Amino acid sequence: MTDSMEPSKAETLTDLILTMFRTNNTTLAWGDRIVSPLGLTSARWQILGAIVQAERPQPVAWLARDLGANRQNVQRIVNDLHKDGLVSFEPNPHHRRAQLVVLTSRGQQTYGAAISLYNPLVEALAEELPPEDVQAAQRVLSALRARLETSSGE
Repeated sequence: MTDSMEPSKAETLTDLILTMFRTNNTTLAWGDRIVSPLGLTSARWQILGAIVQAERPQPVAWLARDLGANRQNVQRIVNDLHKDGLVSFEPNPHHRRAQLVVLTSRGQQTYGAAISLYNPLVEALAEELPPEDVQAAQRVLSALRARLETSSGE
């Protein structure tokens, strides 16, 4: 700490990052519990959500970019989803080898069922958090992500 016993900006940010790591781990475990009856994990659910949120079918590399995730990890999960019949691959008119990932009807049903399980739980969580605090957290985390994406890691 500094001489005034006030934490520095870097110490305050470190505390936030550590809290974010712990919250992320807890959120993933919570998500796993929600969707496990559907044969999903949080990671699979997240990929299905990215496919749903995309304006049009995308290749794995674009899904990974949108998620801020490693392409190889996303590819592995997409392959698992394909084996389970939740996604299919379509030809990409812009790239011969980078096929487009598309939800199957089973994938759409599974994603819809996951959202049906999630909605009442997130509504209950939201009841206890002031909207302005959630909005402030969203702004801070978005700004932090943007800074991290543009930094060289130094």
